[in-house]
Amino acid sequence: MNLSLSINQTSAIEKVWPILIGLILMFVPAFWWITEYTWSKENQGHGPIVFAIGLWLIYRSNDVLAKLINEGRSNPIAGWVFFLLGCFFYIIGKSQSIDLILAGSFIVVMIGVLLLIGGWAAIRALWFPLFFMLFMLPLPGALVTALTMPMKTAVSYVAELALYHAGYPVSRSGVIIQIGQYQMLVADACAGLHTVFTLEAIGLLYLNMMGYKSALRNVIVALMVIPISFTANTIRVIVLILITYYFGDEAGQGFLHGFAGIVLFGVALFLLMSFDTVLGVVLKKMGIQDAGLKKSK
Repeated sequence: MNLSLSINQTSAIEKVWPILIGLILMFVPAFWWITEYTWSKENQGHGPIVFAIGLWLIYRSNDVLAKLINEGRSNPIAGWVFFLLGCFFYIIGKSQSIDLILAGSFIVVMIGVLLLIGGWAAIRALWFPLFFMLFMLPLPGALVTALTMPMKTAVSYVAELALYHAGYPVSRSGVIIQIGQYQMLVADACAGLHTVFTLEAIGLLYLNMMGYKSALRNVIVALMVIPISFTANTIRVIVLILITYYFGDEAGQGFLHGFAGIVLFGVALFLLMSFDTVLGVVLKKMGIQDAGLKKSK
């Protein structure tokens, strides 16, 4: 069995290796540029993680893809349309230094390549990796600004309210929080926008790996990522405020600041999986029998 799969994969690679080399030559410099100028920023740091996971998901389906290639399935008309459209986006994004279009061109080109080598069956087999990689696209600055300010304000308000009721000497003016002798600004990175995108991607990956049959459960868990990420970010801000209050400004801005970001994702993932577990129990009690079952392989 394993020998047969190995032969199928080798045969498929022999047929498509020029395409693989072309994709490498085309997109390695492009993604290197995006990494240097966009993904290196804290509020876009989820991009390379999502991209790497997307590539892994494609590799994970190599057996199915190899079978389609060896069967000679192809849709050349649609394939060339998507491929040339992707190349057009690539040229525009590269020449104008528009990283959103440049990164998006990879997805369009991949759709074209899959149609050329495996037809619509290949698209159906790899729809989730292609959709998943939409989360790697760099967000436009205007959109980030428009969404970040209300999120920062909300996080600041909830953090101040929680600390005030806990008995701490805290006050707030916009997104500036005063606690004791220290004044702290809730920065864009603490607003949670990139956390929402990262956790939404991770949440969808989690649901894809779990393979639940219940569409209701999948939708509820995916939507719950937004309040969970807000809660995790608020906890992060509260922790940083308390670190600054007890240990000083240097502690709040040093190693513990970065460590709090790691804790944030740990808390968020714990909340997501805990909610999913409770939701599965609730839906079963409501009589939704397939809520905790997985799709048949």
